[in-house]
Amino acid sequence: MSAFVGKYAEELIKTAKYIATPGKGILAADESTGTIGKRLASINVENIESNRQALREFLFTSPNALQFLSGVILFEETLYQKASDGKPFVDVLTENGVIPGIKVDKGVVELAGTKGETTTQGFDSLGARCAQYYKAGARFAKWRAVLKIGVTEPSELSIQQNAQGLARYAIICQENGLVPIVEPEILTDGSHDIKKCAAATETVLAAVYKALNDHHVLLEGTLLKPNMVTPGSDSPKVGPEVIAEYTVTALRRTVPPAVPGIVFLSGGQSEEDATQNLNAMNKLEVLTPWTLSFSFGRALQQSTLKTWAGKKENVAKAQEAFLARCKANSDATLGKYEGSGAGGLASESLFVKGYKY
Repeated sequence: MSAFVGKYAEELIKTAKYIATPGKGILAADESTGTIGKRLASINVENIESNRQALREFLFTSPNALQFLSGVILFEETLYQKASDGKPFVDVLTENGVIPGIKVDKGVVELAGTKGETTTQGFDSLGARCAQYYKAGARFAKWRAVLKIGVTEPSELSIQQNAQGLARYAIICQENGLVPIVEPEILTDGSHDIKKCAAATETVLAAVYKALNDHHVLLEGTLLKPNMVTPGSDSPKVGPEVIAEYTVTALRRTVPPAVPGIVFLSGGQSEEDATQNLNAMNKLEVLTPWTLSFSFGRALQQSTLKTWAGKKENVAKAQEAFLARCKANSDATLGKYEGSGAGGLASESLFVKGYKY
């Protein structure tokens, strides 16, 4: 295989490397209108554009927080929104050294004949949309594939369909100047143990990298956004050191060293658990050729959202909570987190069964 080296190759490599800077990570603020509505409903705030804009604005303008971020994933609406002073959000981010990204998938649909397994849709006009998003200032993209663990799952059909889908999306992004974040998420739903999750993760990642290879994807211009290897949601919990050991082992067996960075999804873990697990991975004394960082949505925003509660007078305190989580996760990417970002809200589980967004 020779990777596709198009006109954006150098820029893709530079962008991916920058996003993978040690000490920095990604804020996933790409919740669809429906999903952000559920978050706003949890604090009794109406799901209208002005409220969605207000939330994103106070996150993007939080004093000192953006120094710990290298990228923010946006939803299409947010990519074109402006701050209250008229400055486009894209400019607010780039002026602070944060690269704007964009969610490009259109959600999942069920694979007929399976036990609720899914594939991701969004290929219609994907190339044209990527070109448009690049023009608007986005420089990376995200596409979420969802797999599940069961007695016979993930099935070979699900693994292959999602691997091929991720690879096709990745090469289309690269043709249009966007670094693709490859996200094969294995849901935590179930009573399986950590060994079963590890085996499924290795199998899925091996298939994904075979597909990326077949599609001539330039790995140096990509990032991986995987699940952490954990026991199922209905199984007894294990410590961060155990999760770290299983997760890094699975990645070392499957992810080529050409990939500059791995940015984990939080997958419904509490803010504190996600940070502790990331920290434990970065403390392991094993050779890792890629940066291990974060691309958290709920695990960066939940305590911030509850502190805000939709009230202007709470914005400063909410921004402090956001800064605390950004700093905590930045420390965790360096294996230096001491637990200072914890609080009552940070320890709440964020698990949602069959999570969709």
